Amino acid sequence: MWLAERESPSFASRACSKLVLQIFFLWLGFVSALGHTAIPAIAPIFARRWQVQDSYSRRAARISLAPPEIEKSCKKLPQSPTDAAATLTSPSKMLLTQCPVCAAALPPLSAKQCSRCKTRYCGPACQEQHWNSGGHDNLCRRIKRAGGAEQYHANKKFAEAVAVAVERCADDTKGQTCYICTQALHWKTKEGLVRMCACRGTAGFAHLSCLAEQAKILVAEAEENNLDLKVLNARWNRWHTCSLCKQEYHGVVRCALGWACWKTYVGRQEGDEVLSLAMSLLGNGLTQAGHHEDALSVQGATLAMLRRLGASEYNLLTLQGNLAGTYEALRRHEEAIRVRKAVYYERLRICGREEEGTLRAANNYAWSLCHLRRFEEAKTLMRKWIPVARRVLGESSDLTLRMRWVYARALLDPAAMLDDLREAVTILEEIERTARRVLGGEHPLAMLIEGDFQKARAALAARDGDVSSVCEAMEAMTSA
Repeated sequence: MWLAERESPSFASRACSKLVLQIFFLWLGFVSALGHTAIPAIAPIFARRWQVQDSYSRRAARISLAPPEIEKSCKKLPQSPTDAAATLTSPSKMLLTQCPVCAAALPPLSAKQCSRCKTRYCGPACQEQHWNSGGHDNLCRRIKRAGGAEQYHANKKFAEAVAVAVERCADDTKGQTCYICTQALHWKTKEGLVRMCACRGTAGFAHLSCLAEQAKILVAEAEENNLDLKVLNARWNRWHTCSLCKQEYHGVVRCALGWACWKTYVGRQEGDEVLSLAMSLLGNGLTQAGHHEDALSVQGATLAMLRRLGASEYNLLTLQGNLAGTYEALRRHEEAIRVRKAVYYERLRICGREEEGTLRAANNYAWSLCHLRRFEEAKTLMRKWIPVARRVLGESSDLTLRMRWVYARALLDPAAMLDDLREAVTILEEIERTARRVLGGEHPLAMLIEGDFQKARAALAARDGDVSSVCEAMEAMTSA
């Protein structure tokens, strides 16, 4: 079931990178003015500067958790095969990690590859078979023209995702036009329209290619003009958030935008912050569309890359939280709750009580507790944090609604008392109205809350009748 909020790392380290580059270029100018004799005297200073920065990066890459048991669980975070392979390789283009012929895992550095298009294989036999009978002889030049195997793969996946999203939105978009280009069909790709946000009426319809091009232009402009972090993050959000209703896209539209973002930035170098953001966005989009195994591979690769690059603890926690959500979707609940617990305690330590990331981590941890039927612990946790969310984020916040929903589901323990059942129905009725007003009736969260409200109300109505049917109804809700 889709529940846990996903996050994307922010442009947190860009200010430091800019400062380092500015110092470096000032040094070059100074050296040019003084001549080469100045280099031996100045070089040790900058060598020490880079040693200090590298030491900081290594410290930031480690997750040092306060309680020993949490630190132990964090060190044993499960890794996907892609995550393990990614720690051994410098290139970041690691989404194609299996041989296209036999699906065997590819070695990170020593895989056999086509000399023209760089498609990788597990060995010469598979490469020869792919050329002779697998169709690679017809595709090789096309892959090379597209920019290589990874770029070709990203372009193909985006086209497939667009087709799925347009078909899913077809009933909602009849007779509408794109608010960006004002056309019903895209002038180049001839694709149809999508929406899947909180816009209503005739607002919010767009082509995925138009949304992607708009986000690409805005981010490029921010990078070229060295705009501040606030502006840069706001523009990056256009890759996953509607500019009209300010709500995030969901479902297959979010997945298609993830592929659009990845195909746009797949050519960036590993140290480029935009590349890790694009990988994170793709992983979240795959999860939204239910492609959990693919999401696990992408998220594992992203986490491994950020660890190698010495990313901030905040961004590492974000990726670990997303990875835990994918474990949960794959019903690997024990692995998920270990990561959720680690992320929760560490968020609380470094961010404080009133930071949104801490509240989100608490909510996700409570949801994992519900999955393992530890309802009393979940209720205790939510009673502690829901008042904070209401005060900091407001009653209509998406996260506040999620937290109250999780609390209501914890109240619907199959062994719940009548008062708990009544409280759950009251909460679900209230947040169902709010979710429809704020998110729209087609939003996944609004639909889930509505479904639980109907089941809880039926269980309450039957409370004085057949007790076994009540227990069966609540059992179905808590196991969903």
